[in-house]
Amino acid sequence: MSALNDLSAVELLAGYHGKKFSPSEVLDDVIAQIGRWEPHIHALYAFDPDGARASAKASTERWRRGEPIGALDGVPITIKENIATEGVPVPLGAATTTLVPAPVDAPQAARVREAGAVIFSKTTMPDYGMLSSGLSSFHPLTRNPWDLRQNPGGSSAGAGAAGAAGYGPLHLGTDIGGSVRLPACWCGIFALKPSLGRVPIDPPYIGRVTGPMTRTVEDAALLMSVLSQPDPRDGMSLPPADIDWPALDASPKDKRIGLMLDLGFGEPLEEAVRATVIAAARAFEAAGASVREVSGVITRETLDGLDAFWRARAWDDLSKLPPETAAKALPYIYQWAEGGAKLSGVDVVRGFNATMTIRAAAAQLFADLDYVISPVSPLVKFAAELAAPRNDPAKPFEHIIYTVPWNMAENPAASINGGYDAEGFPIGVQIIGRRFDGLGVLRMAKAFETLRGPQKPWPSPPS
Repeated sequence: MSALNDLSAVELLAGYHGKKFSPSEVLDDVIAQIGRWEPHIHALYAFDPDGARASAKASTERWRRGEPIGALDGVPITIKENIATEGVPVPLGAATTTLVPAPVDAPQAARVREAGAVIFSKTTMPDYGMLSSGLSSFHPLTRNPWDLRQNPGGSSAGAGAAGAAGYGPLHLGTDIGGSVRLPACWCGIFALKPSLGRVPIDPPYIGRVTGPMTRTVEDAALLMSVLSQPDPRDGMSLPPADIDWPALDASPKDKRIGLMLDLGFGEPLEEAVRATVIAAARAFEAAGASVREVSGVITRETLDGLDAFWRARAWDDLSKLPPETAAKALPYIYQWAEGGAKLSGVDVVRGFNATMTIRAAAAQLFADLDYVISPVSPLVKFAAELAAPRNDPAKPFEHIIYTVPWNMAENPAASINGGYDAEGFPIGVQIIGRRFDGLGVLRMAKAFETLRGPQKPWPSPPS
């Protein structure tokens, strides 16, 4: 049998039911794995083994009595550090933040805690979540377990690295432009970006969602069944819906799928990525889907518009700080945000309106399609020390051209490993669905888990 820390959440719950092992034994294996990996990848923030042991012990006793309190009782989980957990400061990955303990759990943390999950640590992120990187002015550099020289991606950097390294089965990330899908892509795990509002969050914002980051689609569906419960704090949340998230059996047969490849701008699509995405499309085609190539829903103009809007938003935050405090931000982030000071109000409004242009294009695309398959990232990997693949704050978003449109359009989108480069580094494939059809995306991803064939073993910690 696999080590307990490598088992899926579904397998752990079956083991608890069958009294094969306990939550305390599982947590001990997770903590031991952290001891082997963490000095090399630095995925965690506010690691609390003692508190987690107490939670696991209580869960073990509940399972002994046959009285689990929820769908995740005894399952270890990490939570991205920008999702508040009671009593833990929320630095937002930035040395500029004043550290104040959070007074209450955010909705996502509250739901998993109510379901009995064992929260043992937060995970790292870059400054303000505005980088696809493990580089931060607050946290140590987070590295990729598949190759310590490479970036895990971001902004859910620690969550992606923890998932690949076997820090238990469940990890919570957030995504406003690709921040669960890019780390999942580069770390070889699975992640779902739900439709906006499907998972209540606090504070809510345009395009920002919380999504599960797991090794299996089944575990992501299990976690969605908990996360999607209502919370009145999110004024942008969707009405409660009775969705049978674990019902993943579905065939691609007769599904209409678009294949999205070259967009004509941004980072060039690397050949290994192109081949992996085409192979995924052909696998769906062989399973009975109809596949046709489609154009993108984002342009050079709309990407630059989003850049302008986000620069202005970031500069608004930084400009309120004392100069000596603002100077503690990652230089890349400061230089990028400073560009917002030079924008006019009209520039910023035009930038924001790019959101509506993208939404309209996405709606038109899905008028006669069920799903779209595309790259997650146009490139296979980039160095751990870089803030972004191009490392140029003047052109910061050239690599999110396949992910950011779906935050603006609110379509659910997932990253699932589709293959590997010549050196064995993972390459993700993105599956996008119609707005609100997160369950459908999970079903197509589950089908692809079978279609894609055997996967390489998970990376081992350095000896």
